Amino acid sequence: VQLVESGGGLVQAGGSLRLSCAASGSIFSINTMGWYRQAPGKQRELVATITSGDSTNYVDSVKGRFTISRDNAKNTVYLKMNSLKTEDTAVYYCNAAVVAATDPWQQTYWGQGTQVTVSS
Repeated sequence: VQLVESGGGLVQAGGSLRLSCAASGSIFSINTMGWYRQAPGKQRELVATITSGDSTNYVDSVKGRFTISRDNAKNTVYLKMNSLKTEDTAVYYCNAAVVAATDPWQQTYWGQGTQVTVSS
């Protein structure tokens, strides 16, 4: 199973970006999917999660600005980021709790990360 992110880049403060993360491989089902971020010199932090039933959770600092969604037919999770701030600058990672078709138990997989840089 692989997760591949896309959509990062450089944007001015106040701008928007949409990140995508597609899971591929021998997948039976995907449960919770999420986005995390890690800024230079800081620990990785949770940004948002979405369950298979579309229940969402956000860190307080992005509430009202970011929206997480998923397309189960495409095994893809999205993060729409509006009103970006310089403090949102980080490498963004997606993860997913996956039951592979070849294994009877759930495992967590991570993407390689995509850089988001917000300039002032």
